[in-house]
Amino acid sequence: MSQLIKKWCRVQSRMMCPNKKGMEMVQVAILVAIAVGLGLIFKERIGEFVTNTFDGLMNSGF
Repeated sequence: MSQLIKKWCRVQSRMMCPNKKGMEMVQVAILVAIAVGLGLIFKERIGEFVTNTFDGLMNSGF
């Protein structure tokens, strides 16, 4: 009887806690999509920022 209870508990725990690796992959995919979207939206501003930063570093005489 105790083996039956243990088996039932394992089945229930699998049902309550689905595959976590799949959820992590979905979260990573969503974050990458958000990052790409923001990059496309602010492409010009990011380019200007990088250009100004490197120009400032090159002209600083350091």
